[in-house]
Amino acid sequence: MAETAKKDGGVVETIKTVVYALLIAGVFRTLFFQPFWIPSGSMKDTLLIGDFLFVNKMTYGYSYASCPSVRIPAVGINIDAKDLCGWLDGDNTRLLGGDPERGDVVVFRHPVTGLDFIKRLTGLPGDKIQMIAGVLHINGDAVKLEDGGMFEETAGPQGPQRLSPRCENGPVGAGGLCVKSRQIETLPNGVAHSILNIGNQQSDHTGIYTVPDGHYFFMGDNRDNSTDSRVAQAARGVGYVPYENLIGRADRIMFSSAGTSMFAFWTWRSDRFFKGVN
Repeated sequence: MAETAKKDGGVVETIKTVVYALLIAGVFRTLFFQPFWIPSGSMKDTLLIGDFLFVNKMTYGYSYASCPSVRIPAVGINIDAKDLCGWLDGDNTRLLGGDPERGDVVVFRHPVTGLDFIKRLTGLPGDKIQMIAGVLHINGDAVKLEDGGMFEETAGPQGPQRLSPRCENGPVGAGGLCVKSRQIETLPNGVAHSILNIGNQQSDHTGIYTVPDGHYFFMGDNRDNSTDSRVAQAARGVGYVPYENLIGRADRIMFSSAGTSMFAFWTWRSDRFFKGVN
């Protein structure tokens, strides 16, 4: 009997340890840093498919979007942040809120789907944003652009989703050299970063977007391969993003893998480990 009680007590202690560990991890993820895998190429070449980073949640303070969403389709788990913290939703404010800066790379909740997106903040409340012949204009002024050479990658499936890149020199067969024009874009506050060009398309020629109060305008650095604020929410785009939907700022890449799994060590990009996000 004593031995059985000892075994039962050991099982209970193990369960308690696991529960405590999950609670601590949940609090850490909610308040401080959230892990994020880059699933698509919309932020190339700043962020590549397979980059792994931690999102700093302390930068902008906290809202309902700070609560984690847990989605594991394989076992039918779909717990949204609103399921946990929906009582905080609706006023577009934040606790201990901080203002994002133009040029920040931000993870935010899509205003319609609730999925986590990562883009660069290009428009602040009250700004007038327009793309004219592929050049970003902010409040009537074109941003500064400099030649950044060519961005090169191998054509073929990338990452767990096996996405194939679009190429300026396309179509390119699997294993061929896929290239895009690269420019260095400098925003009005001095933030400089690279952007990529694939071709001339509708998103390079837009009307004027006037960013509403309490909202932000986001764009991908891979300008011709990004669903962002240039596409209205009604058309399944991002549109204007409310302040409360911001999750945090991406500051540094911790790990990167070009393969379908982080365990495939031969696909690791060691030159991107601990690289700052500019």
